[in-house]
Amino acid sequence: MTSQPQRLNFAGHSGASLSARLDLPNGPIRAFALFAHCFTCSKDLVAIRRIGAELARMGVAVLRFDFTGLGSSEGEFSSTNFSSNVADIVSAADYLRQHFEAPSVLIGHSLGGAAVLSASKRIPETRAVVTIGAPSDASHVLKLVSGSDRSKIDGDGSTDVRIGERTFKISRQFVEDVCREPLEEDIASLRKPILIMHAPRDEIVGIDNATEIFLAAKHPKSFISLDAADHLLSDPADAAFVGQAIAGWLSRYLPADKPEEDDVHTDVRVMETGEGRFQNMVRAGRHRLFADEPEKVGGLDTGPTPYDFLSIALGGCTSMTLRLYAERRNIPLGLISVDVTHEKVHAVDCIECATGETPDAKIDRFTRTITVAAALTDELGAKIVEIANKCPVHRTLETSSVVTTSVATTLVSAPPRS
Repeated sequence: MTSQPQRLNFAGHSGASLSARLDLPNGPIRAFALFAHCFTCSKDLVAIRRIGAELARMGVAVLRFDFTGLGSSEGEFSSTNFSSNVADIVSAADYLRQHFEAPSVLIGHSLGGAAVLSASKRIPETRAVVTIGAPSDASHVLKLVSGSDRSKIDGDGSTDVRIGERTFKISRQFVEDVCREPLEEDIASLRKPILIMHAPRDEIVGIDNATEIFLAAKHPKSFISLDAADHLLSDPADAAFVGQAIAGWLSRYLPADKPEEDDVHTDVRVMETGEGRFQNMVRAGRHRLFADEPEKVGGLDTGPTPYDFLSIALGGCTSMTLRLYAERRNIPLGLISVDVTHEKVHAVDCIECATGETPDAKIDRFTRTITVAAALTDELGAKIVEIANKCPVHRTLETSSVVTTSVATTLVSAPPRS
């Protein structure tokens, strides 16, 4: 299985082609998750992309798709309703089951949260459910329809309703469908671990909905407050927190993240996520994290920069080398910390660097400060510097290295740039 992000299409409940995005982890997959977006939203909402990236970083593959008539999917929105959304989720699960692996995690935002609660009973492989700002009853969506528009729907059978910055045709059958779809029974019969996430000041779906879902659900059930987040999680920090919190919560209910049989710990794989200009997923053995750049240079600031990783390597290797030396010689150094700064300096300015470079050339200088929780003598301080300079990464940085490069290709469409 390729580990590149994929654009996919599958048949929805009506046969219309639904547009989807599968965010795959960099390395072994712990589980597949289905993500259902909010009413009139799309799979490409910034918050959903951020949450998908966070989960993929933790080894969870996420399929997010546009419901019938929304986003890039085919079909007419006016012919859809809550029941058809549930049916689309089941179709998405069927697609994953046939082509990859059935989803064991269902995640839904807003009305999508209500939809996954209803769909879970039709997806037997479900092991955990997550709702984000979800209503406790599907009919809550009618609060977005004004009284005058509701009268037109009742009288004419349908009308155009302005929701946010777009206009949608809402029909009488949509209204009737959401009014007869009880969720309390679905929630009570779920009997799967459920995580309910909601912002106390959500102005679209009030916090009382989270209370009702929590009270109706059986244990194990968990609630996480999203503090000052808005309904659409428009602040990237809120979306990242949601993704990280879901990943941490799911760790109790998913298989352990183990390296592949042929994994070599010295192999590191770095892969673009498609989020922002520079965000990459990094896999080193079974460890996963982001590499990125600061916001001031166009990044998302979701992880260390490449040069930060170099400094991390030097600092980590220095500390570990000193720890081994202290244990062998029974020297009580206490806790060791290493501060590393990196800068580009002119070769002529670097007195301690005998490089042979031209005066205008710039070289990399790492400044390392080692702190130990022990009384220092001049002799011990000199010995610490001597041992630190024998750290393998230190030697690598000070020795010329050879980098060999080859190029490969995958026949997978590249993810859209943010």
